[in-house]
Amino acid sequence: MVERYNPFTGRRVVPGFDDTIPAAAQLGLEPPRFCEDCGRRMIVQISPDGWWAKCSRHGVLDSSYLGQR
Repeated sequence: MVERYNPFTGRRVVPGFDDTIPAAAQLGLEPPRFCEDCGRRMIVQISPDGWWAKCSRHGVLDSSYLGQR
């Protein structure tokens, strides 16, 4: 099983334990601050038309990519 991390708190996701997500993140107003793969803090850049976040190990995540899911 692969460990996953909460992208807004950086805490490891534990099945059966509910980790709170900030209200702004639930509304889509807050970009992720932590990498889901390793839990490391990411470099985040916010612009008027979106945002991007970069993990030193796993690369760049872009808000336009999330809109395609």
